[in-house]
Amino acid sequence: MFVIVSYDIVDDKNRTKIAKKMCNYGSRIQYSVFECNINKTQYKEMKKQLKKFIDPEKDSIRFFRLCGECKRNVESLGIKKGYVPEKDEAIIV
Repeated sequence: MFVIVSYDIVDDKNRTKIAKKMCNYGSRIQYSVFECNINKTQYKEMKKQLKKFIDPEKDSIRFFRLCGECKRNVESLGIKKGYVPEKDEAIIV
């Protein structure tokens, strides 16, 4: 399944942990947005892993499961390479 995951996390440490976890499941396309091509088992595990790092009163993670037709209709304006970290920013997996 093709899933877009976006998040808004208040705590810097938890946001970094979520970004690192997400690198195991997909490609970062924007600062807090990932595209994932995963199966149902991986989807369940990903949600379980991410849940550990959120405060449900302050944080938000959204999962958009796209069908094949919807995936083919994704459009992009501007740079299409996806997210590129700045020189002083490192994502360690």
